[in-house]
Amino acid sequence: MFTIPGKQALTLTSAASAQISRLMTRDGRAGLRIGLKKGGCAGMEYTMEYVDAADSNDEVVEQDGARVLIAPMAQMFLFGTEIDYETGLLESGFKFRNPNVSDACGCGESINFKDVSELQAERDAAAKS
Repeated sequence: MFTIPGKQALTLTSAASAQISRLMTRDGRAGLRIGLKKGGCAGMEYTMEYVDAADSNDEVVEQDGARVLIAPMAQMFLFGTEIDYETGLLESGFKFRNPNVSDACGCGESINFKDVSELQAERDAAAKS
């Protein structure tokens, strides 16, 4: 697992916490697992699925009644991300504000990340401070 002691892996806005909690309660689920998969024009896409239990290697973030599980392969790439839930006239959904993204496609559905060695150096520096 990739963690920095005393620092939460990601944060949720109050709107995101409320929406995740509402959906967990409605569907009787244990949490929302977030991961990554290859795809889209920029190279990677976020995945989200409601789950009944955490896997042993998931990073668990609990905030205001919401429970988010970060899949092991996504932990380094999601560290420092803020998740929001926005409601608009044409669409509503979760929005990721991820400091590790180096590029995104025009539609906003796929992303590309900084080089792994650059991300690791940033995490090492943050852990020392």
